[in-house]
Amino acid sequence: MGSQARLLSLMLLLGSAAEPAAAELVSTPLGASRSLTVKASAPQLLQIAANLEKRGERDQAVAILRLLESDPRPDVRNEARFRHAAIMEADAQYRDAAVLLRKVLDEKPDAAAARLKLATMLQKMGDEGAALRELRVLRTIDLPPTVARFVDRLSASLQASKPLGFQIEMALAPDTNINRATRSDTLGTVFGDFTLNEESKARSGVGMAIRGMAQARQTITDGVELVARASSEARLYRDKDNNDISLDLSVGPEFQVGSTRFSTEAAVVQQWYGMEPYQFGIRIAGSATRPVGPTSEVRGDVGFRTVSNRLTNLQDGHGLSGHVRYERALSTSMLISASIGWDRFHARDAAYSTRFIGGGVTAYRDIGRVTLSAGVEGGILKADERLLLLPKVREDRLIRFQLSSVFRQLTYRGYSPMIRVVVERNKSTVEFYDYARKRLEVGVVSAF
Repeated sequence: MGSQARLLSLMLLLGSAAEPAAAELVSTPLGASRSLTVKASAPQLLQIAANLEKRGERDQAVAILRLLESDPRPDVRNEARFRHAAIMEADAQYRDAAVLLRKVLDEKPDAAAARLKLATMLQKMGDEGAALRELRVLRTIDLPPTVARFVDRLSASLQASKPLGFQIEMALAPDTNINRATRSDTLGTVFGDFTLNEESKARSGVGMAIRGMAQARQTITDGVELVARASSEARLYRDKDNNDISLDLSVGPEFQVGSTRFSTEAAVVQQWYGMEPYQFGIRIAGSATRPVGPTSEVRGDVGFRTVSNRLTNLQDGHGLSGHVRYERALSTSMLISASIGWDRFHARDAAYSTRFIGGGVTAYRDIGRVTLSAGVEGGILKADERLLLLPKVREDRLIRFQLSSVFRQLTYRGYSPMIRVVVERNKSTVEFYDYARKRLEVGVVSAF
């Protein structure tokens, strides 16, 4: 009764100076059947909410802010969302706060304070990459020099954080070629054409695609952190013979020298196909990430791996790979990423030893509360020698197109609906590796 009376008293004092039709609060006092309507302007209501928060009456402050979040004026509702997000941050409700801040940016992409706060929320959620991406987008805005310097310092500090984070993506996935197999009826050999059975040919199906990643950091010494990651990807079908599951566990130190962030890791990788162990690998890798100006970043990766194939030891071997990615924020609503990579694998049988080079470009664009992305990637793979039964050395030319949309209008607990379309074509000199594939994924992903 006391807190309600104080709230009503404050509103009555402000009511005489209220702007017409600004906002209304209705209250029914205890023991009365009548309701009291108080009119107050949006700035006055924001001030009431601020005063209530200072006195520790957060529930009542949040009630006022939620009222203002539905105000028809964009500046009013976005200010209410921003203040509500700050209260959520104080209560460690980082994901819910990030959802509100993203709503602000969907309507006003150049809201620097909201984007800065969103970067902080993403860092606290453990998504350092997304946090740094928001800071690069922020630097596309014409910021005052003092603010720009603060953003640069924050960017450097975020790269030295120690969050615990988790991400997951789930989707229903119709696929025209779940086993990435050929549609050819025959396989050409030195003895003539062999007929392929139906199990060796392309099969369509509807399955589930699940991707997840967990990460933890622990400071070892000043400037050095130990980072552990666990990631998994699964494509599951009614016919378990086509289930494809992989698990990657890694651990290693990260440290910074100047503006360059270095990371090294040792990892074990296990893959199952058809619910049976397919191959096991050990990987040692390192990366370096460096800002290139205020709105761009470049990252380089190198890795060495050994692979043990459980089906045939002829495919056992070791490989060396490298990858370079460049990312640039063009504006508050558009970002591009370009990459190029190579891989060299030495197998026990030279016919399974391969060389690969490829690259791709992806663009991301926010349109209102929808994020669109479109990308293309391709590559060339060549084997060292031909298999004894085959007349030609394997040579593949792969191209893949991808288009996706994330719809944040329906965000729930930090996750939003997603639609992704993938079209893939691999042309090969060996019929067995020649395939085409179309895939649709409809599911939920992180709204950020």
